[in-house]
Amino acid sequence: MSTLTSLARAYAVDRGLAQPITTVCHAHISTWPLVCVPLAMAGEANAPLAVMIGDDRDAPRVLIVPQPRNRELRFGFVHSLALVMLHYVGSFAGTTQNVARRSGPPKARPIDAPQLWVPNHGGIDFLRLLGRSTRFRSTTGPHAVEMSVPTVGKWLTFLGERAEYPGSSLFLAATDVLTQHWATGQSAIEDQNLAALLGWIAPPEGMTGAAAARLAEDPLLTPPAGPATDPTFDREVLAPAIAEYDRATGAARQRRATARLEAALRDQLAPTWALLWQAIDLLRALPPGGHVAARWDRDKDAYLRFHTYLAGDGRPQPKRDSAVASALRLNELERYKAAYDAQRAFDDPLVMAEHRITGEAFAGTVTSVVPDRQVGVGQRAKLRPLITVSTSDPVRLVPGDATVTDQRRPRQVGQILTVTGELGDLEITLELAGGTGRRLTAPAGTVPLAGDQVCFSSLTDSYQQRGNFPAREDTPWTHGGPPAPPAPRNDDGNEEWS
Repeated sequence: MSTLTSLARAYAVDRGLAQPITTVCHAHISTWPLVCVPLAMAGEANAPLAVMIGDDRDAPRVLIVPQPRNRELRFGFVHSLALVMLHYVGSFAGTTQNVARRSGPPKARPIDAPQLWVPNHGGIDFLRLLGRSTRFRSTTGPHAVEMSVPTVGKWLTFLGERAEYPGSSLFLAATDVLTQHWATGQSAIEDQNLAALLGWIAPPEGMTGAAAARLAEDPLLTPPAGPATDPTFDREVLAPAIAEYDRATGAARQRRATARLEAALRDQLAPTWALLWQAIDLLRALPPGGHVAARWDRDKDAYLRFHTYLAGDGRPQPKRDSAVASALRLNELERYKAAYDAQRAFDDPLVMAEHRITGEAFAGTVTSVVPDRQVGVGQRAKLRPLITVSTSDPVRLVPGDATVTDQRRPRQVGQILTVTGELGDLEITLELAGGTGRRLTAPAGTVPLAGDQVCFSSLTDSYQQRGNFPAREDTPWTHGGPPAPPAPRNDDGNEEWS
């Protein structure tokens, strides 16, 4: 937990209300999201019980498994879920526009992309594992499933993987996004309770956040947001309802038992459904960060690539990545994380303040400028302006070793030459390079003026080249050697927990 977040939590306790820790929204909030509240069967590993899903807050669909231990009923449930999800995710691929690239011809990009919301990170894990347990299922043979079952499994796996990318907005957990923007007066574990978290952020009139959070912890008033259910509900309502379904003989009795079970599960799901839409409304009211649109464009590109892949060969993702694929993915996640951290700081002064506290950034006033300073002579002469910045920030950047940038002039790099003075009253001299054109005189506006407020940091969101990794067929023996070509097997769908 950062220093400012800890301070914000203390303020939240003192004032009885969650405190904002950002000034903008750092996630893309879709105008047409698909909201999903999943429930799992207690005591059965990743066994689906029910889901409330839809893109219209006033018309959700409830899908249930009347007997989660029955595998045929479970895959029938997945088929029903797939009909909803596949219609939604497929509806974005048909409308594209051509966008220019730095090199090569323009590329097609969807106008928009799907966005799936769940209440908490447990919902992401549940749907990701549901995708893993369904994407290998065979559509032929003795235990055949509908074609939609493995297809939705591939989509859930793709979305689960994209959820791991920092800054991606294709698959979001409400509690994760809310805690990135508000600090409450409770622990991080308690923040995973969506009702309690929203109690702190938007308590009812006349009630403090702490009181609203305590009220939200009553499972009779606000059932758990899933995927786990309340033990008392399991014992007193769910178990008897499932037992009634098991005892039912004849289609009419089974329909009545199923209807009673669906009504009970709907009552458990409806409060969380309303809370999820409330969370989306709160986040939508925040102005978006400057880099959010660019990250969403990257999500749209990833979506279209996967949609095109499924329309072609469309093989399911392997259970385990090869050594080279794992290294490539880890390297990509690290690059995404570095860029995302920098972009959040550039977009948001409260996030940048965290880096100023740790000494990775400093803000201050320009006290002197030498705008036309040159180094070298003749044809080798280069423009290298000097500026001096007065700051009270605790700078820990070492002169000569650190290059910094000001987001107002992202193409310009500053080299710290000297740091003088005492902590709390420092004078920092920087040599600037780039962002001034090729002339030996700096054009107006390309160099800060005396009296300007600036904020330099060692953060960068510039393109980072991918690591140098061997080809798949050149995997070294220390990592198992070249892996066998991927080929489907009859036991791919078998899991110890499924």
